[in-house]
Amino acid sequence: MPPLVSILIPAFNSQRWIAETIRSALDQTWARKELVIVDDGSSDATLEIARRFASPSVRVITQPNQGAAAARNKAFSLCQGDYIQWLDADDLIAPDKIERQLAALSLCHTQRPLLSCAWGRFYRRTRKARFDPTALWCDLSPKEWMLRKMEHGIYMQTTVWLVSRALTEAAGPWDTRLLSDDDGEYFCRVILVSDEVHFVPDARAYYRTTGSGSLSQIGFSRKKIEAKLLSLELDIARMRALENSERMRAACVSHLQKYLIYFYPENPDLVGRAQSLAESLGGHLSPPRLSMKYASVQAFLGWKGAKTAQRHYSSVRGSILRLLD
Repeated sequence: MPPLVSILIPAFNSQRWIAETIRSALDQTWARKELVIVDDGSSDATLEIARRFASPSVRVITQPNQGAAAARNKAFSLCQGDYIQWLDADDLIAPDKIERQLAALSLCHTQRPLLSCAWGRFYRRTRKARFDPTALWCDLSPKEWMLRKMEHGIYMQTTVWLVSRALTEAAGPWDTRLLSDDDGEYFCRVILVSDEVHFVPDARAYYRTTGSGSLSQIGFSRKKIEAKLLSLELDIARMRALENSERMRAACVSHLQKYLIYFYPENPDLVGRAQSLAESLGGHLSPPRLSMKYASVQAFLGWKGAKTAQRHYSSVRGSILRLLD
């Protein structure tokens, strides 16, 4: 019998996009699938819209608001699939995404392959999505995948992955402490328990750029900033346990340096934690640098003013681009 694929959708206040996301899951050419949608205590019409799709193969439940990680854990506890497709409530997958990835399994020669694919950013129309290949868009060993991520400051979006149940269970649950970067920390664990990461170039996922309300936006939330640093610390601890080479240590320091701007300078205690970790790796963190136009703002308004201006600019620019799309 062909494997059953569970498409798991956590949703919170996603009434604008949830119907389109569910349709993209139902439109999959892979016939043997189930959907589990967990509404995480939405205050809008998300649950009502999702329930319109309920059927024997589409299960919709609701729970008090506990965060995305808890909603994902609940969805997995209810599913029966041999493979897991994580799908955020505003993202989309191409109709043949799952079918192409499962077909590629015949090219894998290990016991625990992990499947990724191409992904593009879009605002409203997927045909306008922008696909920007990186050094992760190829077949890689788990160690090399993580090294490249840290060295180049790149990543793969949550929706690209198709994960076997064996890998999902070996990696363990999503960390509910992490109000930000829970996906980065989770897939670090998934990748490191796999035997190889197999990239399927013809399969496609679409990441919707929604603006400041996105879960990936950290802003000035102390809890999200603390979660980001905790995620970095957990990833680095796993990498150090895997290998203590000079390249590995340098990659970990580079990883910390990239995200230092989230903590600097408003949270000196977190900056100190990051600096201590870098020094234990034989490195040192430098004060982050703003682009020229924001550096001039910083001279007049300080770091927080410059960071606020940068976020407002990005938000306004994104709103204009979404309107034009």
